[in-house]
Amino acid sequence: MLAVSVAGGGSAAHASERVDVNATGVRLAVNARGVGLVTYHARGRTFHVLVWGAINALPPSQNIRQVHFRFDWSGGWKTSHRLVWRKFRNRCGKYDGPTLVYLIAACKARDGSYWALQAWQPYLPHRGYPPWLARQTQWELHVSHWSGPVAKLEAYTDWAFNGQAHDLFGRLTYLGNPVYGFGIGKNGAPNDRYGRSLYIDTFDSAYGAGWKRETSISFRRGSGAFCYSFWPTHDNTLPGFPNNPRPAGNGKRYRITVEGPGVTPDLQWEAAGLHDFDRSNRADVEYEQRMDALFMEFLRNDKFCPTQR
Repeated sequence: MLAVSVAGGGSAAHASERVDVNATGVRLAVNARGVGLVTYHARGRTFHVLVWGAINALPPSQNIRQVHFRFDWSGGWKTSHRLVWRKFRNRCGKYDGPTLVYLIAACKARDGSYWALQAWQPYLPHRGYPPWLARQTQWELHVSHWSGPVAKLEAYTDWAFNGQAHDLFGRLTYLGNPVYGFGIGKNGAPNDRYGRSLYIDTFDSAYGAGWKRETSISFRRGSGAFCYSFWPTHDNTLPGFPNNPRPAGNGKRYRITVEGPGVTPDLQWEAAGLHDFDRSNRADVEYEQRMDALFMEFLRNDKFCPTQR
């Protein structure tokens, strides 16, 4: 399934912000004051969560905090000393915004802005390895609030290292500005509210039939771009490392899921994979030349990615 604003061919979420995991019976309401109410069931009880205080996203800045929601998991008791959810009046109308992936609920507020709830699995093990912890299969529930265009995820398939490996590259932008953060944590994930991870899945690969999680990486600082090559690897996040080699995970199709910047909705790109590069095939050579030019347009000032060409 394709998300909106798609072009071209494990960390806690700070975007379309996380509400909870493995939620069922999820409902969304928004009152006339622009406060959202997310009602759901999890861990044997029902939650009534008030959400407010954020819309859209800011361009990357080291001086201004990224927008983020305020939450009241007590249903209003903590912030208003009464159970606001009991008399909450929904004034959110029928959703007529862009198509969204993993959509649970969405509506259009009285001011014309949109709210949405999406749920997906960001914690699946890498390299197609089967889950061995309950946390790895959790469905994370995200809430978002925006007006106008959502972010734009561009991604392309090609080959890298003189055709030796299959490759993905692209960029994430919002209102024409690149989306990126200013730091990476020890686990390789962004450690500020501006940074974003992309989650790469591969279909019918050496890992087996169907969709498998390949990896998650971060968009590059400054450009909002990314590059990734499929190689056999020893992944230190998996059991048995370093004696558990995994094959190259290039597949028949790819999809990339991205947490939207700020509190904008999550996005997804999907496209077919390529055959192995054939240097004697003129069409392959010409395609690779076009992709190299686009790659350098996205990443020319990056010190890491151009080494892959």
